[in-house]
Amino acid sequence: MVSNIDPFFLQWGDFSVRWYGVFLGLGVGLAILILAKLFKDNNIPVDLVFTISSYLILSGLIGARLGYIFFYNLSFYFDNPKEIFYINHGGLSSHGMALGIIICLLVLYKKRKIKKIMADLVIISLPIIIAFIRLGNFFNSELVGRTSNIVWAVKFPGYAEFRHPVQIYEMIAALVLFFILYFVYKRFNTPVLFITWLFVLLYFSSRFILEFFKEYQFLSSGLTMGQWLCLPFIVWSIIWLIYKKHEFLKLGKL
Repeated sequence: MVSNIDPFFLQWGDFSVRWYGVFLGLGVGLAILILAKLFKDNNIPVDLVFTISSYLILSGLIGARLGYIFFYNLSFYFDNPKEIFYINHGGLSSHGMALGIIICLLVLYKKRKIKKIMADLVIISLPIIIAFIRLGNFFNSELVGRTSNIVWAVKFPGYAEFRHPVQIYEMIAALVLFFILYFVYKRFNTPVLFITWLFVLLYFSSRFILEFFKEYQFLSSGLTMGQWLCLPFIVWSIIWLIYKKHEFLKLGKL
C-alpha cells in the first residue's frame, strides 16, 4: 500500500488545518461525551467535566511538549529556545502527556477539586483520545514503523521502503484498551484508582511492545528511548497493583 494522503484537511491561503488537528478535536470531543456519561452514572455533576477537561488538556499538552524537549531533543531546544513555543513545528511526547495528566489529577485531588473515583472515570475515556491521535499521525505520515515486506506494509511519503503502519497498531491497541477498562469498570467492584493504574500498566506495556515495530529513536542498550521511558510506568503500576491486592481479596474478586 502506498500512502498518498494529503495531511491537510483544509488550506486557504496562509491558513491551514491538518487532519491531525481534526482527529485530535474529534477524539477530545468523543472522550468528553463518554466522560459526561460516566459522571452522570455516578451522580457527579456533569458541569465538572468541562472544568476538569480544561485542566487535563492544558496539562497534557504542556507535559507532551516538555517530555519531547527533555527526552528527545534537549540540545536543539537549548540552542533554539524560541522553538519551544512552536508546537505546530511538531514535537510531542505521549510519555510526557501521560505524566502531565497524572500530575494534574494528583494536584486536583490534593486540592479537593476531584474525588479519586473521578480519576478512574477520566482514565477510561483517555484511550479514545490516544486512538485518534495515532490516526492523525498516520495521516501525517509521521512516527512510521520499521521497514517490512508484510502484505499490509505502507510506503509513506518521504520514505523509500515499505514500513509497518505502527500508528494503526497503536490506534487499535488504544481502542482495545478502552474496551478493557470499560468492561472492568462495569463488571467488577474495583478499589479506587485501580483502573488508573491498570491503564498505566496496559498502555505502557503495549507501547513497549510496539516500539519493536517503530523506526529507531535513539537506540540505547538494545532498547529505544520510548521503551526506556515506558519501564518506570510499568514497574510502578505493578508495584501499586501488588500492594493493593489485599483490597481485591476483601472484595472477593481475586
